[in-house]
Amino acid sequence: MFKRKESPSDTAFLLAITITMFIVIYALSIIFLGDKGFNKIQMFFNLLNENAALIVIACGLSVVMITGSIDISVGGSTALICTSCIVCLNNYGFNFYSALILALAIGLAFGAFQGFLIAYMQMQPFIVTLAGMFLGRGLVALIEVNQIQVHNEGFEKLSGARIQIPFLGDINKKGVFIQSKLEYGVVVAIIVVFVMYWLLKKTSLGRSFYAVGGNSQSALMLGINVKRTRFFAHLLCGLLAGIGGFLYLFHTRSGSVQQATGLEMDAIAASIIGGTLLTGGVGNIFGTLFGVLASGIVLLIVTAIGSQDPWWPQITRAAMLCFFIVLQSIICTRKKTQ
Repeated sequence: MFKRKESPSDTAFLLAITITMFIVIYALSIIFLGDKGFNKIQMFFNLLNENAALIVIACGLSVVMITGSIDISVGGSTALICTSCIVCLNNYGFNFYSALILALAIGLAFGAFQGFLIAYMQMQPFIVTLAGMFLGRGLVALIEVNQIQVHNEGFEKLSGARIQIPFLGDINKKGVFIQSKLEYGVVVAIIVVFVMYWLLKKTSLGRSFYAVGGNSQSALMLGINVKRTRFFAHLLCGLLAGIGGFLYLFHTRSGSVQQATGLEMDAIAASIIGGTLLTGGVGNIFGTLFGVLASGIVLLIVTAIGSQDPWWPQITRAAMLCFFIVLQSIICTRKKTQ
């Protein structure tokens, strides 16, 4: 009899570890770096503002990793989305909505093409998406070599808008109350998190993702179309990469060949820290959210300390990754002995 690999106890345990780690790190930053702004509510909102795009993209990575696959093309597709949208906004009369459609089309094109090669042609996901990463950055170089900025009044006005949070804020040094502000991209990211949680936990497609990642042969015997499931996983990842790429543009309003370099690694790291198993079958979208926040707070702490050395955030993230990979290895070993 087929036994789905996902274990509620294991998933809850990994999620609890991730949330606890984030809370502990944030609490310590408030205690020791309160004078750097960590005791202000806006600091938490800034953490969300800076990582809204990564949250969405990491959700897509979590989906493909749950099925036992991988996608390292999201950084290249994000750079392509940003540059393509800026060129169209500046030179071809595009507005906010047409640029959004373009971003979604690029993301879906990457997801559909790569998903077809991986699911139906049975090519290795790492090789296919590595080629996709190179393709994305190569196309950016064809479009524009230099870094470019958005010069579209309507888009700039929308991207510069902020949500005023009622009754929340901080008092500055002059004694003036400053209301907390949140970017609209954060709202989109939170909606994506809840929608993806619902899709994975409450729909047959989501359960199929877990089943295929847990044991593809058993899933096939149960009548699950494994190839179609893997294709939809990569298609969904491409769609979320399109949304995340547009949010990245919405936040930065710039594009270049080197833009979003390493974004795919940040998304994979956040998924692993959030409890998604590299072997597939186990993962939680809320864990991915807190994985992004935990990585983001580390970067804020290093910046607040004033260290100009770029390797400290990487060393800290590496330590976090090693910790969770060891936890995953223990869980996998325990499953094999059961």
